Amino acid sequence: MTVTIDASAVAPTMAFHASREAEPHAGRTKAILKAHPEVRALIGRNPWTGAIMAAHVAVQFAIAVGLGALGTGYWWLAVVLAWCIGAFANHNLYIIIHEATHNLIFKSRMANKMVAVIADMPNIIPGALAFRSFHLKHHSNQGDPAVDADLPSEWEARMVGNSALGKSLWLFFFPVFQALRVFRVHGIMPSDGWTIANFICCIGYGIVLSEVFGFNALLYSFLSFWFSLGLHPLGARWVQEHYSLDPEQETGSYYGWLNRFAMNIGYHNEHHDLPSVPWNRLPELTRMAPEFYQPLTSYPSWTRLLLNFIFDPRYSLYSRVVREPSTPA
Repeated sequence: MTVTIDASAVAPTMAFHASREAEPHAGRTKAILKAHPEVRALIGRNPWTGAIMAAHVAVQFAIAVGLGALGTGYWWLAVVLAWCIGAFANHNLYIIIHEATHNLIFKSRMANKMVAVIADMPNIIPGALAFRSFHLKHHSNQGDPAVDADLPSEWEARMVGNSALGKSLWLFFFPVFQALRVFRVHGIMPSDGWTIANFICCIGYGIVLSEVFGFNALLYSFLSFWFSLGLHPLGARWVQEHYSLDPEQETGSYYGWLNRFAMNIGYHNEHHDLPSVPWNRLPELTRMAPEFYQPLTSYPSWTRLLLNFIFDPRYSLYSRVVREPSTPA
């Protein structure tokens, strides 16, 4: 069931929605477990996610090698395939990195980190281990600008504004804006051996593609990474998760057909409520506790949401709920 809000009375805002309430997921988790103790059976790991990762990396490498063999004259084909195929593959690799971050693939943390490092290689730009640190803070401190790097910075929201052009450019350059938030959130960026390995593997993968297989191979891989995060129907995921015209609900889920090709990443309320449930069991959580999810606003189409976000002036980067910082930002 999809519930939508009547946002006709929502005026454009140039300030974040301030909340004095605790983030909503911890309370809902307790209520769900009390009403449906059987959902505990969904908690666990899915080692097959490791095999899915290997298949995605192999396919992306094979396509890149094939395009490299065609030469730079087929740069346009690299663009088309990156948009139509590569973006979905790299997006799934980011989802697998997300699963590894929550240790939902293997029992060993080391094995999960290894999966994340390998999954990150086709992205060319290393980020898996940094994501691990920042994302766990996002779960524990949702809406806290001091430690939640999922929140846009004040300067970022002010610069983008609520114009269609500004929001389109923000989505197109989303990887850059996400990286710049590191400078706002201090003391979280990891600098251990795994981070170094992550950097070496990604940069090494890019060098091999470029030097051995040619520029077109590198172009395809880079564009697959870029499109998977930015101005693409998949990019609506970033809007769907925590941008809202209704400050009473700061997390949203997507229940459309693209979940089949995006490893159920749209089930975002469910994930925040029970982050120890792997991706393949999230729809079952919705079915087992429908009274907790059917009343919530959800989205049937990422493409429609993307267009609404871009062209509706009521939407801006300020369409987020924030809480008092736990430490000075």
